[in-house]
Amino acid sequence: MKSKVVGIVFLIGSLYYVLAEAISATFFNASFFNTYIFHTISELGIPNVNSPLSWLMNSAFIIIGLTLIFGNFYKFKDYIVKSKTIFYIFTLITSIGVIIVALIHGGNPLTSGYHTLGAVMAILGGNILLVLISKSMGKFSLYQKETLILGVIGLVVFWIMFFNMENAFMPVLERLSVYTLILWSFITGVYLIKQ
Repeated sequence: MKSKVVGIVFLIGSLYYVLAEAISATFFNASFFNTYIFHTISELGIPNVNSPLSWLMNSAFIIIGLTLIFGNFYKFKDYIVKSKTIFYIFTLITSIGVIIVALIHGGNPLTSGYHTLGAVMAILGGNILLVLISKSMGKFSLYQKETLILGVIGLVVFWIMFFNMENAFMPVLERLSVYTLILWSFITGVYLIKQ
């Protein structure tokens, strides 16, 4: 029963994130296509005239962070057979990072450093967490491979983005490195519900 509950939470968290971003992008002060290509996720969360639904995007950050904490600590930990302490640490790093992104916005010189720190914790920490999970489980061989692939893709894209911050298409790289964790949450939800 715990597996199904956590599976549903992972599904809801991931789907809420995708829908919240899409709705926020629809009302952003740019076309839907241009928002996804040329504007970062963080921009959707800045409370200003450009993003009238910034609260929705920020709620998605918080919900995915809480989803990860609840899911990993309540049930998913049972599938981790080694490096459990590191698993807990990176779960917290990732979750706290994404919640910082929601609460401390970019674009403000006084707070942008904290926002950037939160983003790095969430993106880099999250993809390291996926690689760690893939190497620490005792079950789900196909699931482990999927998790590893997502983590590696996320890390590679993150490093490409890190060295191309001024590139016009940097927001695309940012999204790709974030979506690995969102997709993992969805896949995990499906696997847990099937248990």
